Amino acid sequence: MLKSLELRDVMIRQPIKVPPNITVFEAAQIIMKNKITGAIVVDDEQNLVGILSELDCLKVTLAGAYNDDEFSTALVEDVMTKKVVVQNPNDDIVDVATSMLEHRQRRRPVVENGKVVGQVTCRQILKVITEASRKK
Repeated sequence: MLKSLELRDVMIRQPIKVPPNITVFEAAQIIMKNKITGAIVVDDEQNLVGILSELDCLKVTLAGAYNDDEFSTALVEDVMTKKVVVQNPNDDIVDVATSMLEHRQRRRPVVENGKVVGQVTCRQILKVITEASRKK
């Protein structure tokens, strides 16, 4: 059953996105407010430019606190992951889950025609698998 599911069937269609030119402090507030583990970084045209994780935010804020520096001026574009593995909405959920496990990634942007159209997370995949197991 799972083999027949495509990402478009389970992806988050409106993931939380942040621009690259806001501060890490501002992005961390967005991440905390939305109770997520990271955000997709997009430019003004919704093109993917990176991923910002809560660990990226923690690294900056902890370094600022430890060094007694002002961390609120660090920008997202300076700390985000720029080389991001992306998925297509037609990709198979099992293949994506396997790849996410191999690369130890919690989230993947879903891109179509160069634009971010969604996101898939471990939580979405886990939900699909557990719901399928209950139906057996």
